[in-house]
Amino acid sequence: MIDIEKIRADTPSCQEIIHFNNAGASLMPKPVFAALQRVLEDENRLGGYEAERRAQPDIQGFYAAFGALLNADPDEIAYVENATRAWDMVFYGLRLGKGDRVITHSSEYASNYLALLQQSRRFGFEIDLVPSDRFGQIDVEQLEAMLTPQTKLIAITHVPTQGGLVNPAAAVGELAQKHGIAYLLDACQSVGQIDVDVAQIGCDFLSGTGRKFLRGPRGTGFLYVRRSMLERIDPPFVDLLSAKWTAHNSYEFAAGAKRFENWESNVAGRVALGEAVRYAKAIGLNHIETRVAKLADVLREALSDIKGVQVRDLGQTKCGIVTFTKEGRDPQFIEERLREKGINVSVALMTSARLDLEARNLSSLVRASVHYFNTEDEISRFVQAVKNI
Repeated sequence: MIDIEKIRADTPSCQEIIHFNNAGASLMPKPVFAALQRVLEDENRLGGYEAERRAQPDIQGFYAAFGALLNADPDEIAYVENATRAWDMVFYGLRLGKGDRVITHSSEYASNYLALLQQSRRFGFEIDLVPSDRFGQIDVEQLEAMLTPQTKLIAITHVPTQGGLVNPAAAVGELAQKHGIAYLLDACQSVGQIDVDVAQIGCDFLSGTGRKFLRGPRGTGFLYVRRSMLERIDPPFVDLLSAKWTAHNSYEFAAGAKRFENWESNVAGRVALGEAVRYAKAIGLNHIETRVAKLADVLREALSDIKGVQVRDLGQTKCGIVTFTKEGRDPQFIEERLREKGINVSVALMTSARLDLEARNLSSLVRASVHYFNTEDEISRFVQAVKNI
């Protein structure tokens, strides 16, 4: 269902490198890079404000594109400079205080958990960790047992940075809605490789990035906020875009999710990210999800056949992120040797996922993340390279 030859032609670097670092930053297809260049050239030739004025149709189209991608309304979408800041805009805007409880899981990303720790120290709320089930993912039954009237927020990561685990986000959403608890989902590693539907998942807030599986530029991110939840969030900071100065001592928030945006932003990045969404939609997220999962399964099986290699992914359902270790070889050493051969991977460190990796006695992992433009031939070459290290 996917025209791989065309897509690889749209990704010229495929002829030079094997890119298995899509969970870090993927490769932009030609139409996305062209959109980025077009705005930057206008900024250079005409000026920044003039370039933005010229790009208005694409800027406004960003909201419709993301609404269609996530099954949300355009006014529930905000453009934010990165996924962490998008997550922060919701979390730091919640009115959490002494006696409140927030539930998360050991798969949580470092930046999110650091924010939880900081605000817990400031305001006195408690952090509860839901146990994992036998697959290593969120135990939904245990989650429901932990819910109390003091539970004000469930904040989890859909796909963790350190492995192929896909948490049961929709099952969590069903519980959150049943008990009337706010639900914040970090979808940084899932949007673009998985068909994510906020209505089906049932989350109230969702944050994500452009540079990973959406194949957009760096320094771009997005936020979904369910319309009915807007008034429950007090944006942690405002400016003349997110709010209107209505009188000497009064102001009003912008309508919809735009109250979480900044006036100054990366215009070229926003336009290119909108193009990246349209590119993915044209292929079909269901087709992308199927192909990525298949390639990752092939990679896991092939790596498992190498002596001394142990695949470390958890979860009943897995995605395009494949993590492994090789006996006697430091993951960073493996990363460096592969890079010398024109193969891109990354390393997941304990400092990015301490709750998970420390419990498994793992200081780091090699992270190889495939995307739909990758091929089984590349997997074979990759596996041979790992064997030779």
